Amino acid sequence: QVQLVESGGGLVQPGGSLRLSCAASGSIFNIKSMGWSRQAPGEERELVATINMIGNTNYGHSVMGRVTISRDNAKNTVYLQMNSLKPEDTAVYYCSADVTTDARGTNWYGWGQGTQVTVST
Repeated sequence: QVQLVESGGGLVQPGGSLRLSCAASGSIFNIKSMGWSRQAPGEERELVATINMIGNTNYGHSVMGRVTISRDNAKNTVYLQMNSLKPEDTAVYYCSADVTTDARGTNWYGWGQGTQVTVST
């Protein structure tokens, strides 16, 4: 089994910045990709950003240009640097990972528990 633990959420004023972290642990042979999605109350979950093992990134339209995703392969950790935050960025942010758990190629895909980000005065 694989566990994902997010951290770094909180309350920030509009225009401010936050850095989220997500550490993967457990039965990890190889992490193929990691990413972030978010879900605001009453809304569907939407993609924020993803990054694969060679560093290729993909960003959601609503955050493009304001967020940067990065990863530390040695630490099995992904980061999300968010700048110029807006009230509409308020949501629970969820980390996800696509993992190979053994040499046979067994795949695992899952989500963390989420971390709340609130952008408000």
